[in-house]
Amino acid sequence: MLVQIPELLNADQLVQMRAALDGADWDDGRVTAGAQAARVKRNRQLTESHPLARRLGEIILQQLAQNSLFTSAALPLKVFPPLFNRYESGGHFGKHIDTAVRLTREAPYRVRTDISATLFLSASDEYDGGELLVEDTYGTHSVKLPAGHLILYPSSSLHEVRPVTRGARLGAFFWVQSMVRDDAQRALLYELDRSIQDLNQAVPEHASMTRLTGVYHNLLRRWAEL
Repeated sequence: MLVQIPELLNADQLVQMRAALDGADWDDGRVTAGAQAARVKRNRQLTESHPLARRLGEIILQQLAQNSLFTSAALPLKVFPPLFNRYESGGHFGKHIDTAVRLTREAPYRVRTDISATLFLSASDEYDGGELLVEDTYGTHSVKLPAGHLILYPSSSLHEVRPVTRGARLGAFFWVQSMVRDDAQRALLYELDRSIQDLNQAVPEHASMTRLTGVYHNLLRRWAEL
């Protein structure tokens, strides 16, 4: 399931992040890749312990906590602290599947990567290339979103970032351990939750609301791992 979260960051937050990142000292992005992924990864990143990464990552985590669409789609149990990357001058990340468990130096320490997330920080007209390509049973999906928008996709997906041939693509990325690890089950819960919300807006006193909400919570109770 691919889900777009529009405008996770507002204009002021984007301006502040871009100003800070434009003056940052970047390291080789291969330091956070597994042995296989490192062979096809060519970008630059801020290290996990970098003070700027921590400060900007906290802003993203605060926005995620307030975003009902993210909660509905991800059903988050743990979130790996956001990292930041920069692609330019042909920088790319070839086809790979994300590491199953990520280790952090601080809590939550271990995160099972059920969901991968990319937050676009550069406007789409600032660079050429840099599309995120995600493969699933329905084919290959090309993703290039406006600045401040977030895309969620299964970490089990084969995916890549195409070479950036002009400008620079700045972004944040992180992983989510969901309460519901199975993507198909999360998709069912997401569609049911959004339908309940739509019905509540259209017919708030509808007699089916209580039963439908009960079905959602009973399915979540059956599938959730805490």
